[in-house]
Amino acid sequence: MNAVGKMLIGLHLGNGYGSQSGAWRMPGVDPESYTSFDIRVKQAQAAERGKFQFIFLPDGPGAVMTDIETESPVFNLDVMMTLAAVARETQYIGLVATGSTTFNEPFNLARQFKALDIMSHGRAGWNAITSSGEDVAANYGKRIPSSQDRYGRAHEAVQLIQSLWGSWGKDAWIHDQKSGQFAKKDQILPINLQGKYVGSRGPLYIPPSEQGQPIIFHAGCSPNAHQLAGRFANVVIGAAFTIEDARAQRNAFRAAAKSYGRDPDEIKYIAGLMTTIAKDKRTALDRRIQLGGSSLIQKFEYLQKMLGIPLDLSLINEPISELQLENARPSPYDPRSSNALKIARQGWSVLDILAHGVIDYHPVIAGPGVEAADHMQAWYEAGAADGFWISPDVNSDGIDAFVDQVVPLLQERGLFHKEYESKTLRGHLGVPDQYGIDPRV
Repeated sequence: MNAVGKMLIGLHLGNGYGSQSGAWRMPGVDPESYTSFDIRVKQAQAAERGKFQFIFLPDGPGAVMTDIETESPVFNLDVMMTLAAVARETQYIGLVATGSTTFNEPFNLARQFKALDIMSHGRAGWNAITSSGEDVAANYGKRIPSSQDRYGRAHEAVQLIQSLWGSWGKDAWIHDQKSGQFAKKDQILPINLQGKYVGSRGPLYIPPSEQGQPIIFHAGCSPNAHQLAGRFANVVIGAAFTIEDARAQRNAFRAAAKSYGRDPDEIKYIAGLMTTIAKDKRTALDRRIQLGGSSLIQKFEYLQKMLGIPLDLSLINEPISELQLENARPSPYDPRSSNALKIARQGWSVLDILAHGVIDYHPVIAGPGVEAADHMQAWYEAGAADGFWISPDVNSDGIDAFVDQVVPLLQERGLFHKEYESKTLRGHLGVPDQYGIDPRV
């Protein structure tokens, strides 16, 4: 459990349609959601109605990673412009966006996120990551640097950016019209930092926000991620498929924070959860079959590898035979396999097994709201997560379904807050004050 004593919940806001590739074609979905900032604002307002602590916008300025002929791109048009639009139309919810340290200059990142923090009255968070794809590098006319160079640059960039954030003294802005003094000049100073990878003279000409400066997030689970997040981050966006895996990841980040002289409770581990909330399991699976379309058939091949048995495509609407299930063994190469076998043994058809989301990017809840609440409670109480970032299948009705059918259950169980107690993201997360660089690191 986290130090706030309550679960944290964030909303994953990607391309505007939802987490499933077929979301853009669902009845009731505006096919132009991809380019509508108004719809993105409405989705953020729905999450704020549910008292979510933040919305989270991933970003990957690489190739179009989908089949653009039939699917929308997975990312947002521009994460900072989207959050600026949302900032003007919401009051409480935290606004978190990804910004790569590999292909952005620290001064630009520092300025954009601090300006967003001012605009939102202290609700901004920066998901500081390194880019790892050659497709991303190609868009900048470069090759991907080595892991050592990417993370070396990242460690310097975060320190530089936090130094820039703190380069305008906390009490420097006077704006006294009578005396004519706008600011205390001796409190707004250059930082003059130059490392192996990045440097800046500074200062940044932006005063502190209501929370001082943005919160650092990090997404990833490698040893490099442990070091970067353990040193700088207050929140880690994770991916885990079992309580054991999530608990091990959370403990690794907490240990990394401790190794840098920080209190482990200063770092929150947020696990992913994909949701299809419906009145019953059958309705939810039918919705996911409609959403999945031919992509479910494409996953059929892979399901055989996960279970270690051959399957007959012509029998996709039949359960797997008892004899085959006796021979099935979960693949040691995919942590999702044991869950796939568990669902297969419940007697579902092969198509229904796939509709359960056994090959999705995070654990999937397809069923009534109580199933999602039970999953979240079990993980939270087992010390596997401080909270969850939710990816609804279809945003247009899936966010509201979660807010109306899952959030009240979590609140009744005393696991999730009923009201915002703060107006800043720092307050929502219960992380300590920080202005400028952390003197401990």
